Amino acid sequence: MPDALLVNEPSQLAEIVRVLRDEPRYGLDTEFQGERTYHPRLALVQVAWPGGLAVIDPLLVDVAPLGEVLGGPGTMVAHAGDQDLTILERACGVRPAHLFDTQIAAGFLGFGTPSLASLCERILNVRLGKADRLTDWTRRPLTADQLTYAASDVEYLGAIYDSLVGRLVEEGRLEWAIDECEERRLRVRGRPDPQTAWWRIKGSRQLRGKSRGVAQEVSAWREREAERADLPPRFVLPDLALAGIIARGPRTREDLSAVRGLDGRHVRDGSAQAILAAVARGLDLTPAELRMPESDATDRSLAPAVTVIMAWLSQRASELDLEPSLLATRADLNALLSAGTGRLATGWRLETVGEPIRRLLTGEAAIVLEKGGRRITLTDTLTDTLTDPLTDP
Repeated sequence: MPDALLVNEPSQLAEIVRVLRDEPRYGLDTEFQGERTYHPRLALVQVAWPGGLAVIDPLLVDVAPLGEVLGGPGTMVAHAGDQDLTILERACGVRPAHLFDTQIAAGFLGFGTPSLASLCERILNVRLGKADRLTDWTRRPLTADQLTYAASDVEYLGAIYDSLVGRLVEEGRLEWAIDECEERRLRVRGRPDPQTAWWRIKGSRQLRGKSRGVAQEVSAWREREAERADLPPRFVLPDLALAGIIARGPRTREDLSAVRGLDGRHVRDGSAQAILAAVARGLDLTPAELRMPESDATDRSLAPAVTVIMAWLSQRASELDLEPSLLATRADLNALLSAGTGRLATGWRLETVGEPIRRLLTGEAAIVLEKGGRRITLTDTLTDTLTDPLTDP
């Protein structure tokens, strides 16, 4: 692989876009800073292709022309690329038309959720240099060590791609990996809904009664203010103060001043009145106006079934040598049980685990313990014989 080209002029980026138009695949990664802004600030874009490696400085060059590459016929190879997709779509106005995520693909081969360094070492016998986790990627000039580390994030993606695809073909799981990458590519990454911001509060699922409405409205106000000012939400209203407001439901400025973690910085310029207005709206919310987390909408009477089936799903993932979250999450199971929808109702998961779960729910099968409780097995209740849904007809 050649030395990385530092791209800091539009003409250089234009040449890279021209070259990548005809490339069937390319590795891409980003570096960003998000500690002090609402939206992460894009600081670098690294891209690699056969015979080429570049580090693009978006603080000096508008990276929007990369949208032509992202939306083109080539496949973007990334590692743990969820945040990269969000940032690239914001910067370039388009998400990649084709995606292969090496972390996702590795999960279908028994690697778990590996880091890029782990894959390089286990697959290529290459040891990457250690990164400085405290690096400020927005500071200029960039050091040689920073450029070397940034380039290494894409330098080996092509070789890892080739190895993983070969192994997936051998295991008959390439289609599984491609389907999962496509699901991640299409996942909605738009502006967060302020009315659901309260779901991310620590302990939100334990809230009851009027406190839920206060949490919803005050968190929504904080989210909107943070986006407007381009600040992290905790800078607008600290988490400790938010928790206190939810617990106390203050109605006056005096009540508000007694909230722990709240000081003059957070209630200036009319913020105090805005917070009190949000509290009042929250106290007036009806149950129908609450935006509840999806899992809370699941029939609570199904909780025992969820616990048992999740144990079986965990075992199936182990037997298949799959990263468990790739087979099914609790949210996937809740979606299937409550509405018959979601990932377990389509594609390879339907055949692998969705249909066996359907048989359980309809009474055609039952779960029993074997080997002294060390193995969970499906019993066909019609024939009273033990069956393996993945191997038996």
